[in-house]
Amino acid sequence: MLQNPFGPVARAVLSQNEQESHKPGVIVVRAGAPRDFYFARLQRRKQQFEARSSSDEFVSELVDKWFAENTFDAEEFEDVERLVAAKKAQGLTISLGLPALNEEATIGDVINAIKDELLVRHKLLDEIVVIDSDSTDRTREIAAELGIPVYIHQQILPTQGLRRGKGEALWKSLYQLKGDIIAWVDTDVTNMHPRFIYGLVGPLLKEARLQYVKGYYRRPIQVGDIMHETGGGRVTELTVRPLFNLFFPELSGIIQPLSGEYAGRRTCLEQLPFFTGYGVETGHLVDILDRFGLATIGQVNLKERRHRNQDLGALSQMAFAITQVIVNRLEERDKLQLTNDVNRTMKLINLSPQGLRLDLRHIEDRERPPMLEVPEYRLKHRERLSHT
Repeated sequence: MLQNPFGPVARAVLSQNEQESHKPGVIVVRAGAPRDFYFARLQRRKQQFEARSSSDEFVSELVDKWFAENTFDAEEFEDVERLVAAKKAQGLTISLGLPALNEEATIGDVINAIKDELLVRHKLLDEIVVIDSDSTDRTREIAAELGIPVYIHQQILPTQGLRRGKGEALWKSLYQLKGDIIAWVDTDVTNMHPRFIYGLVGPLLKEARLQYVKGYYRRPIQVGDIMHETGGGRVTELTVRPLFNLFFPELSGIIQPLSGEYAGRRTCLEQLPFFTGYGVETGHLVDILDRFGLATIGQVNLKERRHRNQDLGALSQMAFAITQVIVNRLEERDKLQLTNDVNRTMKLINLSPQGLRLDLRHIEDRERPPMLEVPEYRLKHRERLSHT
């Protein structure tokens, strides 16, 4: 039997209590962790309690300040030659990546709207590259006929394996593209304009503190033959923005968090994990907030975006995948603890002439590591990385 299981401090406390019989009794127990651990935990809880009383007001003021300072308009950057001069003065190069999957109806117009103005005439862009996800239509042929290099994302970095999804294509494109600033725009846009590009890169050339810029715009929606001026961005308004306001309120001022038009500095993007599917944009925003801070994110008004709207079934699956990404990041931040793995399958309601049925589909965004952790990437950029 242990003669002194509690140590000299506990023994002294017990002895003193025995001598002072007028005081309440003392119970001493053995702790599973050092005393300092418990004191530190109590102090953290006290600080958290005090912080909660004013945190809502603080975050609201923080977001208002960010919104005023980091929201731009594409019209501010219409002088493209001025942007070219800024690019040269800073010694930067700019790449445009065009992710595509069966976009033969729009890819040609997208390229034509950008190439002559920003690659040939003004040379704001140093390259335009199509990152194709193995289209089965004429997407690649049309781009090649217009003189644009085309890469199939499944053939880039073959040692890293093959995964599906837009986020996978963007991650692979970060290896393929050469620029110090990378911009991406969706290729299903039917009203592409050079402002989609100069509006995104302009804030990065103007403000050295910015690392990542999202586009926002009016989003008309076509229902049948009728075009409604509002109503687009359904997953944004019904899923992402409510969840951001609930769990990541610092991001509540971002107007179009799921915008497919955005740009970032390579030195930022190469440090980010990429979710392979619909959750890539959501993951970017949360991770940039955590790694670099809200002040490094900007947004720019690109006026209006028209594209092929998806049906509700597809949007439901998108929302399911994005919610998983948010839950993942909440767990990493210790804001949420799930005792069991979340469900990755979704029951889809299928209405056909034969009646109703339930289809089961596995929906999960896989996560790619930061490109800086990929050996081939580090080898390709070894000279630059050796100076950092």
